[in-house]
Amino acid sequence: MAGEPTASLVVTDITVGGMTCAACVRRVERKLAKLDGVTATVNLATGLARVSHPADVAPGDLVTAVEQAGYQAALPVPPEGDSEAEQVEQEDSEARRERERLLVAALLAVPVLVLSMVPALQFRNWQWLCFVLTAPVVVWSAWPFHIRALRGLRHSSATMDTLVSLGVVASFSWSVYALFFGGAGEPGMRMSFSLVPSVSEGMTHLYLEAAVSVPLFVLTGRFLEARAKRGTGAAVRSLAELAAKHVSVRDEHGERSIPIEQLRVGQVFLVRPGERVATDGRVAEGSSAVDLSLVTGESKPVEVSPGSALVGGAVNEGGLLLVTATAVGADTQLSRITRLVTEAQAGKARAQRLADAVAGVFVPAVLTVAVTVLGFWLGAGADPQAALTACVAVLVVACPCALGLATPTALMAATGRGAQLGVLVSGPQTLEALQHVDTVVLDKTGTLTTGHMTVATVTALPGALGQDDVLRLAAAVEQGSEHPIGRAVVAYARRTLQAGPLPDVSDFTATPGHGVSGRVDGHAVEVGAPDGKLPRALAKALAAAEEAAHTPVVVQVDGRPKALIAVGDLLRPDAYRAVDRLRRLGIRPVLATGDRRAPADAVAAALRIDEVHARCTPEGKAALVQELKDEGARVAVVGDGVNDAAALAAADLGIAMGSGTDVAIGAADLTLARGDIEALVDAVRLARRTLGTIRANLAWAFGYNVVTVPLAMVGLLDPMVAAAAMSMSSVLVVANSLRLRSWEPAPARGGQNHRGRRGGKADVR
Repeated sequence: MAGEPTASLVVTDITVGGMTCAACVRRVERKLAKLDGVTATVNLATGLARVSHPADVAPGDLVTAVEQAGYQAALPVPPEGDSEAEQVEQEDSEARRERERLLVAALLAVPVLVLSMVPALQFRNWQWLCFVLTAPVVVWSAWPFHIRALRGLRHSSATMDTLVSLGVVASFSWSVYALFFGGAGEPGMRMSFSLVPSVSEGMTHLYLEAAVSVPLFVLTGRFLEARAKRGTGAAVRSLAELAAKHVSVRDEHGERSIPIEQLRVGQVFLVRPGERVATDGRVAEGSSAVDLSLVTGESKPVEVSPGSALVGGAVNEGGLLLVTATAVGADTQLSRITRLVTEAQAGKARAQRLADAVAGVFVPAVLTVAVTVLGFWLGAGADPQAALTACVAVLVVACPCALGLATPTALMAATGRGAQLGVLVSGPQTLEALQHVDTVVLDKTGTLTTGHMTVATVTALPGALGQDDVLRLAAAVEQGSEHPIGRAVVAYARRTLQAGPLPDVSDFTATPGHGVSGRVDGHAVEVGAPDGKLPRALAKALAAAEEAAHTPVVVQVDGRPKALIAVGDLLRPDAYRAVDRLRRLGIRPVLATGDRRAPADAVAAALRIDEVHARCTPEGKAALVQELKDEGARVAVVGDGVNDAAALAAADLGIAMGSGTDVAIGAADLTLARGDIEALVDAVRLARRTLGTIRANLAWAFGYNVVTVPLAMVGLLDPMVAAAAMSMSSVLVVANSLRLRSWEPAPARGGQNHRGRRGGKADVR
């Protein structure tokens, strides 16, 4: 149960059992809606009802309401100890029972079908053998349909099970009548078979093949649907499986293994090579490379060292790490991702709401049509056998299974695949909005850029001291500084020189607004803002740095300028490619930043963005979004900071970088978990593919009934063929949705960037 108050409302999740079609979904939703102030969204594929209700309506009342509608209901229980394993075992046991029921139906039904369809194999009294084989299928194999149909009858409602049960009972009842009273039981009776119903044999025709084929094909379809639906939820299960069950902690008692539930924030735990990180934390000791691909979609291993943040579920591919836990249980990023994906799968797209509304009246309409068809044929003087054939075919072929599965299975597959790619959506409405976005407002710092100062270029004069030597001296002096520029120089030197520790510095002095100085290896070294005339090479580098809106610092050794280091907030390696691909998708990029005009223009020029808004306040960004919407644009905003939250909330679609603040992520509809702006392109393409799949599913589900029901009404559809067609319609819908599980982002089309590099790193230098 999730109980998060929204105004005076509480949201509660309820697991619902026994639903088989969209009509069941509609029925549960309407039953819950009869309670004061209650609204519900029920998902057929997940069997989950998400109920919004006043706080004074107890969850038990919601469960009772669902049960009064004729279904099983329960509040989800958080897994504790072995309860999760017990739940899996229970699900496996239910699957085995369904498989056994299907196996028995197949073993008994196949001989009946063969004998009924191949007259040459019909021996003396073959019909009585078929009768003996059919009875267990009608009674035992089809028992779940009969029970659910009777339960619906008690609650004055009809579902797919009502149609199946009536079709089976009608076929079998007619066959019993024909065998015992209609002359079909006489020894030597022969019966021909045609896919198009024929009544030339009058009262001697049996419908035993329809009585066994309907439950056989429906059970087969249900079995395949269940397997396919488990496949659509595979991504969520794989995320859940990443969670560790035990963790090795180190404290005053030494090293010991404890259940993950006992781990507390602040405790230190070990992650050995090849192990998964047990929970979110920060590296206390050690360095390694970790694989985040299954958590955030980040394809390359990430290097970590003391102070680096770690995500639970990541795999340690290098050395031993000691990690301090910063979040446990439901507060971890893995838990939040799993929860977000699960909540997204519980929602509904507008198209599915329409389908459910149609299904709510579809089954009663089909029953009315079936009775009307039977009466029409009998009133027209047709053979009773022909009238029954048409009636049973209408009942069987019109089951609205495909309508109920068209959207949720596609959403389950798409949201799961999105999570694997580092794209987390808050619900189906997000996918619908993303499909129609035509303008995207991009923040600069932390979204298009890395969000921290980095050395862009180092230009050194030739001489006895080479570039590496000058850089080492500069970094040695800067290691005593807390300024972001100093930290950037030190980090760059350590990353590029790979020559052991930096030398010691003496006589260190920091001058606010200018720079730092000291003595290193006998040299007087000063690193600070440009002051005075520079040699031509350094002057040229200074002009380039200023043009790119970078911050230049000059390194002087023994009183002479030796190098110029340009420091700035560089573009993400994928920024140019992502913006270019957004244009190819027909989406207009707009840059809005609170930064100065010069850096904003430099980034826009590098990315070929024409519309730039600099020095935007949070209110200014929100006003810009509203202005674009007033012009008719469908606007998405991408941001990562607190200053982006208002714009994210004002947009048609808010998109947060996974590396951003909790405020930004909370205000967004979609989160790019891997912190990769190109993931936005993947999200757009996945949304378009998903909505295309849903439209195809619904077109098939509606079109199938439009074609088959009239055929059944005029007597051109055999009940057995109708049962097979109905089952396959659901299987095809689910199979089409499953294709989304293997969807792959298209590689970037190798466009040239403004520097002539193909698919390389684009920065502002």
